[in-house]
Amino acid sequence: MSATISPAPSPESAIERSIRKKQKHHFNFVIGQQDSTGERPAERRHDGSDDLPAMVVPLVAIVFLTIFGAPVLIVAVILYFGFSKSRMTHRTIRMMVEKGQPVPPELLAPPAPAQHQRSDMRRGVVLVMVGLGLTLFLGAVNDWEGGAWALGIIPFLIGVGYLLVWKLERKKDVPPPEVT
Repeated sequence: MSATISPAPSPESAIERSIRKKQKHHFNFVIGQQDSTGERPAERRHDGSDDLPAMVVPLVAIVFLTIFGAPVLIVAVILYFGFSKSRMTHRTIRMMVEKGQPVPPELLAPPAPAQHQRSDMRRGVVLVMVGLGLTLFLGAVNDWEGGAWALGIIPFLIGVGYLLVWKLERKKDVPPPEVT
């Protein structure tokens, strides 16, 4: 009997086999190669394309429909409800005319948009605090060196300007005291 010496398996081939086995088990597809049995994976047998796994195309389609389809859907819903509201208003006006009732002018004319009172005090306080916070943050991050903290002065001074305008306009609104 002759003793044959078989070469010891190299550690790289054992590692490669382990990785291939895990890929096959966990990911269930191999791109551009055949699996260890020489067959193509089951997911790719039906279509004959060798460059994309079967699940990539549907996933990309879903992502694109979500990204681009959602804004279109939102606009369509807003337009639909606006159209429904005007259609109901026209139907109401038609029914009132058919019954001989007077149509109120508020129903024919669109309501005036609500006017919000400007609040310079609120804007001023918010900008002063943003400027102060930005100054402190940039100063603390850079150990008060380099002058980056000075960027916070811009919103701070804009806020001070808003507060000045608020204070000056408030004094105009107060009627002068009557002299008796």
